Amino acid sequence: MKKNLLIVEDHELTRFGLKTTFEDVDYIGTMYEASCAEDAIEIFKNNEIDLVIMDLGLPNMNGIEATKAIHSMNKDVKIIILTSHNDEKEVLNSLKAGANAYCSKEINLQRLVQVVQSVADGAAWFDPSIAHIVLQATSNTKVDSDRTAYKNYDLTAREAQILKLMTEGYSNMEIAQHLVISINTTKAHVASILQKLQVDDRLQAALKALKYQIV
Repeated sequence: MKKNLLIVEDHELTRFGLKTTFEDVDYIGTMYEASCAEDAIEIFKNNEIDLVIMDLGLPNMNGIEATKAIHSMNKDVKIIILTSHNDEKEVLNSLKAGANAYCSKEINLQRLVQVVQSVADGAAWFDPSIAHIVLQATSNTKVDSDRTAYKNYDLTAREAQILKLMTEGYSNMEIAQHLVISINTTKAHVASILQKLQVDDRLQAALKALKYQIV
């Protein structure tokens, strides 16, 4: 099923380049564009949008505030941060605001197309240049030496296997193909994992798994 995409970018040339890149992508339906956060929020309110590519350096309301506002209106929307910044505070605040991916503007455009599709399928993605920030933030809490976290969450062997793939950025479809199981079976396992870890989405599950070394 095609996904509607909103591109939020204040630089006209960059916005045009992104729009051109995604014009012929088969999983993209209707595209919308905004040059500021305020317009993006209005467009989001009045249209069915599945994916958002969000710049952080917007005038007036910044991209983090816009991400938080959009995510609060629809927690199912997938938001991909695309920025030239890799400041630790901005990275973590973006994820807290509800972003599903954080990409550098130096990313190859065809790679970006792949990343957006992966996020649309349910994966979380971090640019390699900021991955260390996420890992450092999620490893602040020490795990007991007896390593009982795995037993405490009562994950099955298959669930632990799937959770590990989730932390590596695999989408549900990619997990299903990798493990040679159906997509419905994969979704059922993911739902069980979220319930056992007491989190709301895949990103939170992946971060919790890294933080407590569950897998």
